[in-house]
Amino acid sequence: MTNPSIPLGESRNKDNKNRPLIGWLWRIYLKPQRVWLGIAILLMAIEGSMLGALSYIVQPMFDQVFIAGDRAAVGWVALAIGMIFVVRAVSAFGHRVLMQGAGLRIITSMQKDMVAHLVTLDSRFFQSNPPGTLIERVRGDTTAANNIWAVVLGVVGRDVVSLIALLAVAISVDWLWTLIAIAGAPLLLGPVVALQRYVRKRTFAARDAAARLSNRLDEIFHGINTIKLNTSETRENDRFGSNAGAYLKQEMHARVGQAAIPAMTDFVAAIGFAGVLVYGGNQIIDGDKTVGEFMSFFTAMGLIFEPLRRVANVTGAWQAARASLERIQDIFEAAPTITSPATPKPAIASPENADIALDNVVVRYGTEPALNGASFTAKAGKTTALVGASGAGKSTVFNVLTRLVDPSEGVITINDTKSTDLGLADLRALYSVVTQDAPMFDESLRDNIILNTKDVTDEALANAVEAAHLTEVVANLPMGLESPAGPRGSALSGGQRQRVAIARALLRNAPVLLLDEATSALDAQSEVRVQAALDDLARNRTTLVIAHRLSTIRNADKIVVMDKGRVVDEGRHEELLDRGGVYAGLYALQFSET
Repeated sequence: MTNPSIPLGESRNKDNKNRPLIGWLWRIYLKPQRVWLGIAILLMAIEGSMLGALSYIVQPMFDQVFIAGDRAAVGWVALAIGMIFVVRAVSAFGHRVLMQGAGLRIITSMQKDMVAHLVTLDSRFFQSNPPGTLIERVRGDTTAANNIWAVVLGVVGRDVVSLIALLAVAISVDWLWTLIAIAGAPLLLGPVVALQRYVRKRTFAARDAAARLSNRLDEIFHGINTIKLNTSETRENDRFGSNAGAYLKQEMHARVGQAAIPAMTDFVAAIGFAGVLVYGGNQIIDGDKTVGEFMSFFTAMGLIFEPLRRVANVTGAWQAARASLERIQDIFEAAPTITSPATPKPAIASPENADIALDNVVVRYGTEPALNGASFTAKAGKTTALVGASGAGKSTVFNVLTRLVDPSEGVITINDTKSTDLGLADLRALYSVVTQDAPMFDESLRDNIILNTKDVTDEALANAVEAAHLTEVVANLPMGLESPAGPRGSALSGGQRQRVAIARALLRNAPVLLLDEATSALDAQSEVRVQAALDDLARNRTTLVIAHRLSTIRNADKIVVMDKGRVVDEGRHEELLDRGGVYAGLYALQFSET
């Protein structure tokens, strides 16, 4: 399995020839569409056989109609030619519609499966693989891979049948002519194999370049205000142009390689036709062969090189699609390390009465520990505040409590039950979380507040909105709670976003509250009201608060002081001031001017 903390491009085995791509594709994605694909292949075969029928009918058209002047043959020859084109048109239309439908269903299913798998992966995976890269995997690679269905199945169902039918007609006219015509085919073997490898290598590079391009776009659009405020538009244009140029270069190399494979068939055609014309032309002059036979053969061989070109092209198309398919498999092979245990313990019966304890917890991001032997207990029904300088490990405590990360050492227990012994859903159901960045989705305010909370009544929603001091905000919006929050909540101010997040936590009504600077973006008047609502919600609940403004946590039941990932002191506000340690220093720094 791919290490989820390693960027996908680095974890790929680019020479993995043993990946069961065909079996995987058939089992998961092609097999459910087998009925429609089977009908489409049958229609392709009918379309392909019509080329053989057309080349066959050329002989009586020349010998009986044009040369012999048989008027009786005109009608049936004309009808036969007309029917050939009608059958070809109907079958071509039918298989194209069926293939497009099957292809769209396959690509949609693949994208849904990828997203469903991606959301199970650890947070560290998304730190190593930025959004643009993953968007390119889900959208770009699946779209590129989807092209192979029509190409490969078209070759199998239509072009192979066309080749067989046309070769049969050519051989029926003269097997030696046929042998002369295809004598140069073995010359293609070596160059085609080399070009296949070239196409695959360049397609890998092109898809990686496309991922970087998508990631650059994602960062430009999400950082547009920062770009404008720093007048760095030219810099970003140049960086995007550089990424676009790198993608263009690699994509052009891949396209050239793909185009070269079918183009080589024309060299074979040149050798074959020249040989047949020299040998067969003399036979016609000598009267050993008729003009109709030569025209039928010439038509068959003229038509044969187009499906032959597509057959040759499928190798290049497959190499391009294979590159995308292997990148897709990289996603599915990335395994989460944070999972529910095989046999999880039952959910904690009375979590509101459960103590939460960290015992010698160590968490490392890279080589530096974010938590370095942290130990403390948050008593049930009490408020525990975490204070310390930036980088002290306060937010990491929240991450290990909710298992967004797992410690490399130490344990977290809830009512003496290890957090890792609980199912992830049961564990995370214990917490309502409000963070200072207040993440929003591009959905309505109602959807942002409710999220996954079940059986929400209008009364409960209204109470949460009122308690979070959102009533006035909602009243001033044109669509009320149905108003869109905008991408990442951009339609709302920072304070409004934070109030939406607080309403979300209020509505979730979980037994444990995790508040990370929950009122940091509020004005003084709103902060007083929202803090009162949070105090009401925290009553009789276990609450952990991260606060930089020490004035907001003076009344906490316990204050845990952290420094460089360790717990260096704990106690109530007055006790900590009297001891004159790190907390007293932080307090003095904040209130030195008062």
